[in-house]
Amino acid sequence: MLGTLVNTAAVIAGSLVGLLIHAHLPDRLTRIAFQGIGLFTLFIGVRMASETGSLLILIFSMVIGSILGELIDLDKHLGNLSDKLKTKLKSKNEKFTEGLITAFLLWCMGSMTIIGAMEEGFGDPPNLLLAKSVLDGFSSVALAASMGIGVMFAAVPLLIYQGGLTLLASSLRDVMADPVIAEMTAVGGLLLIGLGINILEIKKLKILNMLPALVVAVALALIFL
Repeated sequence: MLGTLVNTAAVIAGSLVGLLIHAHLPDRLTRIAFQGIGLFTLFIGVRMASETGSLLILIFSMVIGSILGELIDLDKHLGNLSDKLKTKLKSKNEKFTEGLITAFLLWCMGSMTIIGAMEEGFGDPPNLLLAKSVLDGFSSVALAASMGIGVMFAAVPLLIYQGGLTLLASSLRDVMADPVIAEMTAVGGLLLIGLGINILEIKKLKILNMLPALVVAVALALIFL
């Protein structure tokens, strides 16, 4: 768990720096930084989505996963939870929920998260997660500067998700072969493309309701690859 703990500490520290910067940034600079993050998210998403080895698995994962997520309505539940947290903190930040969700998806959808967690879970040095910590630390500065304190609270689901993968890595060792990771990464890439569209305010997509597509991608890859 060392890699995940360092990763969590890095994003909290980066978020604190970003919040200090945010207090001194004019609105026009905040907006342009926000747009830059949106474009960067699209770029990362395209790169990840291109890792798929099967377009059929990718499309079926997205369609089936999105339907399942819509039935559960993850977007509504997490939104309500985030709003309650915002109320308890008495935060007036309009982008609190968006910042939390954006940061979580950016930090947890990549292959570095999955492979790094497995690497540490198998007993190897957490080199990938330590490298990821540096990247996430810098990105948290930019995110918190443009979106506010909600970004820092994304460290909690990051700790739970990434730490959970690390703890489960020993049992997943034979399951998470390279083709499975590739399909999961590709679906994560499409989710990031959708997130970029949201950030740029092109269209509002329910990205959280599409998260079950990650699980569907693993299942379909195990069956057909």
